[in-house]
Amino acid sequence: MSATETWGIGAPLKRKEDDPLLRGRGTYVDNLDLPGTVVMVVVRSPYAHARIMSIDAAAAKAAEGVVAVFTGADLRDDWKAAMPCAWPVTEDMKNPEHFPLAASEANYQGDGVAVVIADTRAHAVDAAELVDVDYEVLDAAVDVAIAAQDGGALVHEELGTNVSYVWPLETGTFDAAADVIVKHTYYQPPLIPNAIEPRGVVARPEPGGDVTLWSSTQVPHLLRLLAAATLGMSENKLRVIAPDVGGGFGSKLDVYAEELLAIAIARRLGSPVKWIEERSENAVSTIHGRDFVTTLELAATKDGKITSLRANVIASMGAYLQLVTPGIPLLGAWIYAGPYAIPNYSVTFTGVFTNTTPTDAYRGAGRPEATYVLERTMDLLAKELGMDRLELRRRNFITEFPATIASGLTIDSGDYHASLDRLLEHLGLEPLEAEQRARRDSGDVKQIGIGFSTYNEMCGLAPSRILGAIRYAAGGWESATIRCLPTGTFQVVTGTSPHGQGHETAWSQIVAEQLGCDPSEVEVLHGDTSISPYGLDTYGSRSLPVGGAALWSAGEKIIEKARQIVAHQLEVSADDLEYAAGTFTVKGSPDKEMTVKGAAWSAFAAHNLPDGMEPNLEATATYDPPNFSWPGGAHAAVVEVDTGTGDARLIRYVAIDDVGTVVNPLIVDGQVHGGITQGIATALYEEAIYDEDGNLANGTMAMYLMPSAAELPSYQLDRTESKATDHPFGAKGVGETGTIAAAPAVINAVIDALAHLGVTDIQMPATPERVWRAIEEAKQ
Repeated sequence: MSATETWGIGAPLKRKEDDPLLRGRGTYVDNLDLPGTVVMVVVRSPYAHARIMSIDAAAAKAAEGVVAVFTGADLRDDWKAAMPCAWPVTEDMKNPEHFPLAASEANYQGDGVAVVIADTRAHAVDAAELVDVDYEVLDAAVDVAIAAQDGGALVHEELGTNVSYVWPLETGTFDAAADVIVKHTYYQPPLIPNAIEPRGVVARPEPGGDVTLWSSTQVPHLLRLLAAATLGMSENKLRVIAPDVGGGFGSKLDVYAEELLAIAIARRLGSPVKWIEERSENAVSTIHGRDFVTTLELAATKDGKITSLRANVIASMGAYLQLVTPGIPLLGAWIYAGPYAIPNYSVTFTGVFTNTTPTDAYRGAGRPEATYVLERTMDLLAKELGMDRLELRRRNFITEFPATIASGLTIDSGDYHASLDRLLEHLGLEPLEAEQRARRDSGDVKQIGIGFSTYNEMCGLAPSRILGAIRYAAGGWESATIRCLPTGTFQVVTGTSPHGQGHETAWSQIVAEQLGCDPSEVEVLHGDTSISPYGLDTYGSRSLPVGGAALWSAGEKIIEKARQIVAHQLEVSADDLEYAAGTFTVKGSPDKEMTVKGAAWSAFAAHNLPDGMEPNLEATATYDPPNFSWPGGAHAAVVEVDTGTGDARLIRYVAIDDVGTVVNPLIVDGQVHGGITQGIATALYEEAIYDEDGNLANGTMAMYLMPSAAELPSYQLDRTESKATDHPFGAKGVGETGTIAAAPAVINAVIDALAHLGVTDIQMPATPERVWRAIEEAKQ
């Protein structure tokens, strides 16, 4: 076994990042204690929709320790532009101005109306309670389907409608004369991302008008660009640092009001300003995910060949358009047909304002929503046809690659049959079905169900030309630099910004594979716009498909320059050199060799370089991918449902994923575990519940349910591998796969457990009450 096989691509190395984190040596935003720091607390509207009649801050300003109090009107001149929305999905999209503090109207519970600045958090919290805001409460639009209709409460009265945009994609005619048509409407409720570290910000003014901003963000580069534009700053005057970031799941892919407020107030006061989000604040002030109503239709022949698909999606935007809010539903636009060859395809998205927390990216971002309704409807179609649900899927799988699908994109590689075959090998379906029959025959109160989800997704958000065509403001490229230091170690500078994904380990393995070093000899630098000036950050499972490819391209440049140095010093033609695992040898003379590390020293010393060659061995590459990344696979869930109480418990979960080349199987397994857990949580536990007035009824951990390890079985994971043909070493994205596949597998399993009782649908999350009611209604 070669050295690179033990630590390069494919090796299950433990994460380099974990040791300092486990020893309490991480640096999160709240760990920063800069001299002279003042603390910011945001005063938030208790109402979902209210006119701000007046704000009296006199008592707060006089309170102990208070430095200043600002309202929206006080700070209006600090904003040279409204808060950014980078994805105007249509030319006529309605996007009301949104500023960091509401000045005249609060449009969701938690909308900021003032900020208090004090010497300590305790003083700021106490003073915030003294800010007296006089509100005129207005009617609220809460239910997204009702809000889309005319005649109800308007979130932004000046728009005259709650509809922000209508975006269609039609590539065929729906087969209304098909042998079988199934149609169903699904509701996917809003979800609260709940990263383990709530958001936090510290802004420090620097000499000369510069500002350094530390933020628990996924997007330091985008934050620098857009915060500078909003505040009218020169971009080179703002440095953004993402230190250790305790998770994000898309919720930290944004430019938030608190980041802008901290910068503006630090500039005004000349002092560092710190804001740390409370968990209850997080429930209303950090974006939510999902909140979709989708009607899906499938038309098929009597032998199970699907001829057309039509989807109508009503998606809540919440009260405002955040950074990529309107584009999130569209990220699923091309995969409502999933891994199936469906020739006629049309989807229409309607973005709708509601008086609820703004929505934006949450793990999977549009893809879980698409996969859920498709995989649920596949089971309904199988039932209507009287066909085995897995046979229906097999009859419609895409089998030849590259495959240009009806929605217009091209899937470069895949093998959906292989994933399903591997799943069934692990699952042991026949014994499970035998047990299911036995329990049904005996009338056991506890029934079991088996649910499936065969899926694919498009991720690695790219290429730039396609993103431009769908009106996204930024590109899809990524940048990486490799520096070969003279003493034989390496520095990597990456434009991706990790928040738990293990970039430092995986990137070290990629460099080790290419340049023949030990991963411990590689330092990975990230998350600081002054160290890594170019990048488009981390979201949408793009880090390895795009950032990893950029790193590989930089490595190829290193090898090529080193080849020229070695050829010059060994006095041979560059064409006569063979390269493997960091060492160049001369064809026919294997005793003549030189390593990349040796070339790095020679490049540093510069005593004997080819004429015209610059000293030092360093390379930067910017990679713009030619295609999206297309992972896929097959998942199965086994549940036990207590028909007396409605309690549904997951007892087995098997996942087979195809993510192309695996750099580190331990990291991939961790990503899949996390994704599956969030998908299971969507199916059985999580839902942000609003009352008719727009009040969030379960905004605390005591009320908002999430599973712990105690509620979950050990997952059985395996993989198939079809390498990505558009990627330099065949890798695909993995971060969102589990979330995309899990929810429909679990709900299909719950319904399968109760099918003999006449239950055909249960809304997510399948709480005991909902399951019990479905059983009782089926009896009638």
